[in-house]
This record gives sequence, structure tokens and C-alpha cells, in this order.
Amino acid sequence: MTSVATPPRRPSARVDAVADPAVDRILALAAAEDVLSFAGGVPDAGLFDAAGIRTAFDEVLAADPRRALQYSTTAGDPALRDFLARRLTDRALPTDADQLLITNGAQQALQVVATTLLEPGDVVLVEEPCYLAALQCFRLAGARIVPVPSDDSGPDLAALHDLAAQEQPKLCYVVPDFQNPTGRSLTREQRGALAAAAARWGFWIVEDNPYGDLRYRGESEPPVAAFPGAEDRTLSVGSLSKVLAPGMRLGWLRTPPGEKAFATVKQIADLHTSTLVQAAAARYLADHPLEAHLSRVRAAYGARRDAMLRALPGALPEGSAWTDPDGGMFVWVRLPDGHDTTALLPHAVASGVAYVPGAPFFAGKPDPTTLRLSFVTHEPRAIAEGVHRLGSAVHAFGRDL
Repeated sequence: MTSVATPPRRPSARVDAVADPAVDRILALAAAEDVLSFAGGVPDAGLFDAAGIRTAFDEVLAADPRRALQYSTTAGDPALRDFLARRLTDRALPTDADQLLITNGAQQALQVVATTLLEPGDVVLVEEPCYLAALQCFRLAGARIVPVPSDDSGPDLAALHDLAAQEQPKLCYVVPDFQNPTGRSLTREQRGALAAAAARWGFWIVEDNPYGDLRYRGESEPPVAAFPGAEDRTLSVGSLSKVLAPGMRLGWLRTPPGEKAFATVKQIADLHTSTLVQAAAARYLADHPLEAHLSRVRAAYGARRDAMLRALPGALPEGSAWTDPDGGMFVWVRLPDGHDTTALLPHAVASGVAYVPGAPFFAGKPDPTTLRLSFVTHEPRAIAEGVHRLGSAVHAFGRDL
């Protein structure tokens, strides 16, 4: 008698809920040869201080190889946490090293937050549009995501109060500086109003700020966590990926004093972030003035933002609009009604340029006319050529789809 094997059980419904084959297709298209890609928020590898980072690894391994290669504590390398705590304190957010948890990039910090705080069915308020991978984290946790109406000036805070009263959210997620995907920033007034709303309605604020160091004009505003009402209910997420090197996978989570549950969840996930990488980062940051490196990065990226903003008016059809960010990595574009940027993408790739359609960034009804452009990966001349190719594709195919 021949037995018939029973097929293995399918992955959980939560995984099906967050799986997005469109993102895989976008990344594959963007990696095609002879394509100028504005799709990924990918730092320019030519600006990495590879020699300095290599020296830091060599020095750590030479000085104390047993410690550098051994298991470590979940919270993270003390020297690295001390450096980050001082830097946050200098930026108007008094922080003790014990408040910091080192994570495998900011993305893991978001996953730790979602796992720690969210029960299935909990409500999460988000800006509209919103960082795609944050939406995936919250959906994987089983949350119900409610978008806050937003425009080019940011989220509608009156609407946020109304939604908080109606929905009783567990948390509100924001990117306060140079948001992904729009590039917009919260004003001082919006930050204070968000802190007051959290105190009034009892929800957590998740303040995700991977781009705050990439400011090209204007003055920085204090973090949301520094405003009255937010002190005991804000989780601040940061990263070294955009300013040092994303391959090191170093991020952090700042919690209010005494919060231990987040470290427990991190410990269950992977025990701790790489001992060696953390030690090398701490050594590098001790030996190299970070502001000097950031000055080089800002000068390069600011010129690339300017190149993209100069090229867009002559390339896109009349009635198009786009953001004019003070920093970060992204310009958010809205084409005239009738265009569909998801359907347009293969034609754009055939013309030699790639972008990310706006639809995946929406928690509610997507706007099919939107797209995100990253300006940091290419030199200004290549950016001008890429925008020209994009304009040609829009004019040739945009309304025929």
C-alpha cells in the first residue's frame, strides 16, 4: 500500500497579509542593467569611509579579540550606547545610555516595538502615505492600521484627535524629519500637538528618525519625545545606516526610563546585535569626528536633491506636483489625474529609469498618480538623465495605460 504524503501546513495568515509581491517586482526591475534607479533609498557607497571602518575592525580585533568575538549583553555595547546617548542629549533629547537598546538596524527596532506593544486588533495611527516596511511590521502583529488624513504640510492634527477619541489607538507612528516616502517634516507646532494628543488619549508615539542627520537647509526642530506630554510615552528609533554604512545593520531604540519589556523581546529574537560590529562602530565613532563625515555626505546629497528638483519641471507634464524636502533622501511626485504609476513602471524601466509607485505606501485608498524618487544614489548628471528618461516615459505611455 502506497502512502500519500500530507502537504506541509501553509504559513500563518499574518504572513499572507504582509506579503507584497509588487515590492519584489519593483526591486527586480530596479536592478536591471542600464537602468538609472531612483527606486531604493540606497546611500551612495562611494561616500562610505571604507578605510576608516576597516581600520576600526582591525583595531578591535587586535586589542581584545576574545571580547569582540564573544556573546554579549542584549542592551548593546556600552561605549556605543554612551556615544549615542551623548549625541541625543546634545540634540535636545536628554538620554541616559540605559535607555538605549542596540538593534539590527532601525527595522528591527520597529519589529521589537510592534511585538512588544501590539495585540491582534489593536489600532495603530499612521501618516498617509506611510513608510511601507512600518506598515508591514504592524500588519504582521495583527494591528488594524488607521491612516490620519495628511497633505503636503503633514498630518491633520484635528483629525488625529478625532480618530484617537473614536479608535482608542495603542500607538501612533510618525517619521518627523524628511519622511519616507514624501520628504516632508513635522513643524514644531505639529510635534507639540502630537505630544499633547498622546498625553490626552493615552497612546504611545513611535518616532522613527533615520534621516534627521541629512538636513541640507534650515534649522532642526526638537524631537517629539522632547515635548511636554511625550516624555513617558515616546519610543525613538534611530539608525547609523544612512550616515555610516547600512551593511553594518546598526540601529537603536530609545525608551522611557525603566522600560525593560523591549529588551526582553529583542533577546528572544536574536540574543543581541553583533558584538564585533558594535565594537567596531564604537571605535570608529571615537576616532573619527562624525560631523566631518556628515558634512561630506550632506554636501553631496544636497547637490543631488537640487539636481533632481531642477530637472523635474522640464520633464513632467503640466499639472504635476512634487515635494521640496529640506533633507533626507526622497522626492514625492504626483502626476496629473489619469496617470497610473504602477502600470507605467515597466514602460519607465524599458526607457531606462526606475522608481517606486506610490500605492504600496498607503494604508487607506491609494493615490495611483503618485511615485517616490530617491535622489541620493546617483551623481547630478545621472539624475538629470534619469529624470529626462522618466519624463519621456510619462509622455509616451502615461495616458495610454
